Amino acid sequence: MSHQLPDVQATSPDVTVGLSQVGVTGVEKLVKIAREGKRPLVFTAEFEVFVDLPAWRKGADMSRNMEVIDEILEDTTREEAYHVEEVCGDAAERLLEKHEYTSKAEVSMEAEFMRREQTPASDRETQHTVDIVASATATDEGTREEIGATVTGMTVCPCSQGMSAARAKETLEDLEVDEETITEFLEEVPQPGHSQRGHATLTVEAGGDPEVDLNDVIDIARDAMSARIYNLAKRPDEDHMTYAAHSDAKFVEDCVRSMAEGVVEEFDHLPEDAVITMKQSNDESIHQHNAHAERVVEMATLRDELNGEH
Repeated sequence: MSHQLPDVQATSPDVTVGLSQVGVTGVEKLVKIAREGKRPLVFTAEFEVFVDLPAWRKGADMSRNMEVIDEILEDTTREEAYHVEEVCGDAAERLLEKHEYTSKAEVSMEAEFMRREQTPASDRETQHTVDIVASATATDEGTREEIGATVTGMTVCPCSQGMSAARAKETLEDLEVDEETITEFLEEVPQPGHSQRGHATLTVEAGGDPEVDLNDVIDIARDAMSARIYNLAKRPDEDHMTYAAHSDAKFVEDCVRSMAEGVVEEFDHLPEDAVITMKQSNDESIHQHNAHAERVVEMATLRDELNGEH
């Protein structure tokens, strides 16, 4: 004889405190992103899915909740999407509909993305790895979606380079090289500075779909550093990267500001309340600590600052 099992999760908790996030992490799914005239991109994404929980409810039906989450993610990822963030947005909106006791649903995902490219000097085909992130938050007021990426590159310390340039100038003066030649030489041949591997993160969040191309996000982040780096590098490529990096030495702060400039130039269509997150972390080569800088700002403020209105 079957009997109805008690729904313990729907009872009142001993401590009546609401929770902002209850859900699951580490859910892996295949995601397909459509491309015009090309085969879709397919990659493994790891999802985190949360709903909020009111103070009067003990639990979020975790086992049944997982069935709902799995069903929603399966439906969402079965068909090709044109933007990664749309997958999260669709899932968040369905979660909100399925849970009558919740007022907010959040879905985020991370995935490793490979892009093909040519090496800068030897023109060999290679690939580079990008960590892409996407998320969405759905409420009764609407859905906000976010898309972004974390990329690696190379930076050179301007302070260290400045000291090397001063040493080179002094040496050339001791060799009785005239000032004009010294100036021309130092302008033409960038002096050494200690280098770092940089990690740039750029995300864009807006109401609905931010409508930005993920490839543009990746390129802005990569170009904000002193130089791009490549998985494959022949000797001419190594020379190219080294020269390019030392010709554009940047502090960690400079990288974030370069990202800001790139965002305003490339994404002039974004609404004023779009939120831009820019982070730069550099693995120091001559210190045991690392350097970090970041900015989270609405698009309207960023535009004003770059126009000198703040």
